Parts: sequence; structure tokens; C-alpha cells
Amino acid sequence: MAVTAEGDFLAGFLADDPDQPVVMLNLLRFAEGGRAYYQQYSKAFAETVAPRYGVEVVYAGDGGDPLIAQAGQQWDAVLLVRYPSRHAFSQMVADPAYLRITHLRTKALSEAVLQPTRPWGQRRR
Repeated sequence: MAVTAEGDFLAGFLADDPDQPVVMLNLLRFAEGGRAYYQQYSKAFAETVAPRYGVEVVYAGDGGDPLIAQAGQQWDAVLLVRYPSRHAFSQMVADPAYLRITHLRTKALSEAVLQPTRPWGQRRR
């Protein structure tokens, strides 16, 4: 299952309004023992990468039992993360400081969704 953003995803992501802020919905399913690895990743991210790129965690919480969902659509954790721009996100994922900690995120997750969002009323370019 996919847990990282690469290649064509980033190209399409950047083509859609690269200089506007973006809030990413993160849906996370932890691998066995993954929560501890994700906590290490989160701490390292907050101390090193987030301040450099102006990243703000808007919300982070544990997933509960879904009220409306298909089987297998429940998640262990949900985050909303604001980036100052799509361009800043793409620079961040290529930064050596970020690359040094991504193994913790990869080890932590068995599955993830990283969904860029746009405020209602804002059109795609």
C-alpha cells in the first residue's frame, strides 16, 4: 500500500495552483508497532522540518469507529496539516533533513491517504 508521495503525483499536485496555501488531509493506518515510530517521526518533523517550511498541524487525533463507511475504511489517525503552498510542500519532501526522517514514517504506516484540499469556492487553475 502507498505511504509516500512521488513522481507523477507531485507533478500533478504542483500544476494545481503551486503558490496558494494547501491543507492536507492525512488518513493513517499504523503497521504493527507503528504508532511509536510515527511519534518519533512527528517529533523530529516538528523540531526540524516544520519550522523551516512554515508547516502547521491544524488538527491531529485518533480515528474512531466510522458512522458511515465501507468495510476497511476506518483509520487509526487523522491529521490536517497546512502548508504555505504546494511549492513549499514539494521543496520540503526533497529536503535532506526531511529525507533523513522519512524512514520513520514509512516504517510506521501500513497505509496512508494524503489528500490535498481546497477551500470551497476556490477554483482549480
